[in-house]
Amino acid sequence: MNSRVSIVRCNDYSKVKDAIRESLNLIGGLEKIISPGNRVLLKPNVLAIRPPEDSVTTHPAVVSAMCDLVSELGGIPVIGDGSGIIRPGATSTSQALKVSGIEDVASSCGVELINFETSGYVEVDVPNSRQFSRLYIAKSVLDADVIISLPKLKTHELTLYTGAVKNFFGTIPQKTRKQAHALENRARFGEAIVDIYSVVKPQFVVMDAVVGMEGNGPSRGTSVLTGVIMASYDCVALDIVASELIGIDPLKVPTNKAALSRGFGTEHPEVVGTPLEEVKVRFKMPEGGITAYIPSFLMRILRKQLAVKPFINTSSCVLCKACVLNCSVHAIEETDGVLKINPEKCIHCYCCRELCPNDAVEIKKSLFLKLVSRSKS
Repeated sequence: MNSRVSIVRCNDYSKVKDAIRESLNLIGGLEKIISPGNRVLLKPNVLAIRPPEDSVTTHPAVVSAMCDLVSELGGIPVIGDGSGIIRPGATSTSQALKVSGIEDVASSCGVELINFETSGYVEVDVPNSRQFSRLYIAKSVLDADVIISLPKLKTHELTLYTGAVKNFFGTIPQKTRKQAHALENRARFGEAIVDIYSVVKPQFVVMDAVVGMEGNGPSRGTSVLTGVIMASYDCVALDIVASELIGIDPLKVPTNKAALSRGFGTEHPEVVGTPLEEVKVRFKMPEGGITAYIPSFLMRILRKQLAVKPFINTSSCVLCKACVLNCSVHAIEETDGVLKINPEKCIHCYCCRELCPNDAVEIKKSLFLKLVSRSKS
């Protein structure tokens, strides 16, 4: 596999199509993987019902540009994703696609828009699996001739960083996502993500790193101008370079480590275009992810004392129960109309925090962890 990663400066979404075209040309272009008539699935990150300016979702300008570039080669672009749960019975993916601006892109480009929640899943074997020997994958993903990941550059409270490989977590059903989070261990969760990646087998990635998210990503962080577009035929290689770009040790990212151990990607990808050193931006680290930097022997000894514990701020909570729906271990309990997190059940996956639409889930840290956080921020 060609593991080169291109970096092109882009500080404005109005210029993103030219930047993407340049990034593609630097590594050989889409014509290597797209033939006329190919059905090309574009997989953005549409995590939640948030507008583009929140930097939670892939910017619609990036998705629009990719629709045009695929069409220019005679490919048939389609857009698809599956978001998190917001409330019982809600079609959260359809709402997220609308609010993110991606529904409008599909309409203006005349492109099919696919909601993975409602389009169906197919059970498949996972050869050489580490956590899931069988998985349900969105049928639209398996039907595509070419799959292109369109992630957003963000930090992540569980995995430190989220990008091209983690983007495919949206291709599996909610039930399986809960099972993955219930693994309770960053390394095992990373292996589960790579199980998904190994089945999906994307051929290309274009990362929206024009404006990224630092701090408490993937949904509660702060927007930060990063000013680049990145592309590669190798999702793992791009994730390694993108981790470095924002000041994260690539081998601290569980998806990177798991992918490399399975023979995906390379630990030292070649960077073309703008040199990495010229565009590095040190992102603030996620509070929940800070424990990844604590030696494993110390975590084993002082696990309870070092845990970053989520709690529900009742003054902000509106009892929508998105946290309850997304908790894989049923740790969130209601008493007298108040939601509380049972510390004995909580596995610190931070899904409650990630998908709370009212930002009502906060975290508690020990004094020691507060000091470590400052040193990493």
